[in-house]
Amino acid sequence: MLARRVAVAALLGVATATACSSGGEPKTIRTTVTQTVTASPAAEAAATTDGALKMGAKKTIDDAGNNVHLTIQGLEYQQPYKGPQPQKPEDFQGGDTWATANVKVCNIRGANITVDQSVWSLAYSDGTSIEITGSTGGDMPKPEYPMDKTIQPGRCAAGLIAFPVPSKKRPERLVYEPDGGSPTEWAIPKA
Repeated sequence: MLARRVAVAALLGVATATACSSGGEPKTIRTTVTQTVTASPAAEAAATTDGALKMGAKKTIDDAGNNVHLTIQGLEYQQPYKGPQPQKPEDFQGGDTWATANVKVCNIRGANITVDQSVWSLAYSDGTSIEITGSTGGDMPKPEYPMDKTIQPGRCAAGLIAFPVPSKKRPERLVYEPDGGSPTEWAIPKA
């Protein structure tokens, strides 16, 4: 979890002392104490009203039982994809244009992890979702997020995941849901 150091100046007390100077007048001594407080914002601080994280927010996953400690991030959503266009999605893929999600997963410490595009999807307000096509390489948007790649502790995997989407419909959320894990969602901003 990210920690932010915040310096807070607090006047904890004013000490008044009376002393006699050569002129016989009392002196007032004021003391100011500065205290440093460490704040650890919760993941919910970056959440939108429906519980999804804001695009760009980092989620920390600590699974001590499996010795897995990682961060995941939905960085950006683009519809339509503004880079060089791959071949238009096929009818059976369910969309008429390509959209991309820029994502990042970092293995903080512990065991090696395997990353894959298949744990990412798009969710719509009507309850439908769009999964990846499994198409990689060739003219797909670059840099591509890896498929079935081992990431050692201290390393990250990042890149674009392409989704065949209907051009007249925009998803509400980008979803990360590994097998047996709880889903994490990022709100997709309105166009």
